[in-house]
Amino acid sequence: MLNKYARGLFAAIFRPIALFLVRRGVSPDTVTIVGTLGVMAGALGFYPLGQLFWGTVLITVFVFSDIVDGLMARQLNRKGPWGAFLDSFLDRVGDSSVFVGIVIWFFTGGANPAIAVSALICLVLSSLVSYSKARAEGLGLTANVGIAERSERLVVVLVATGLVGLGIPDWVLLAVLLLLAVASLVTVFQRVFTIRRQAFEIADAEPPR
Repeated sequence: MLNKYARGLFAAIFRPIALFLVRRGVSPDTVTIVGTLGVMAGALGFYPLGQLFWGTVLITVFVFSDIVDGLMARQLNRKGPWGAFLDSFLDRVGDSSVFVGIVIWFFTGGANPAIAVSALICLVLSSLVSYSKARAEGLGLTANVGIAERSERLVVVLVATGLVGLGIPDWVLLAVLLLLAVASLVTVFQRVFTIRRQAFEIADAEPPR
């Protein structure tokens, strides 16, 4: 849902930056890599130190590189498989770093194992959500369904974590993570059943040998 309604707005906002970088000879791959490193710095550098608010600010700034590199690739008419793979792969790295940073802090200085375990569960389920779609596409199928796609997962986690960094009770983040875990699990099942339906439709359409 966020992809559908917000991506056009953000594309308009960041298009001047993308054009500026293209004119300076910066490649989309460079922006993708730098953006991921920035997300990792916020998640694995700030979160484990308990700097949840400033870590979230840094992550949010670099998350938008995902829009910028896409705009740059379209401007340069680069639509090859390498760029698509790199972008998708590093998205997973960045997203995983966010959950890992939360896990580390709340297992250590944050002293809230319930949040840490919930974040770990979200990490696993988020990986399954992403894998199901990637595997479906590798088989020539589609799995563009689900109530908890990447944008939704990232936004709710970052907002809740940042607010906890500003002093709201930890239970708010715990509640968000638990709801996200449930939504991610539902999304996994939605994608599995969608893939199953498509697979059986293809099998039924094949002529008998």
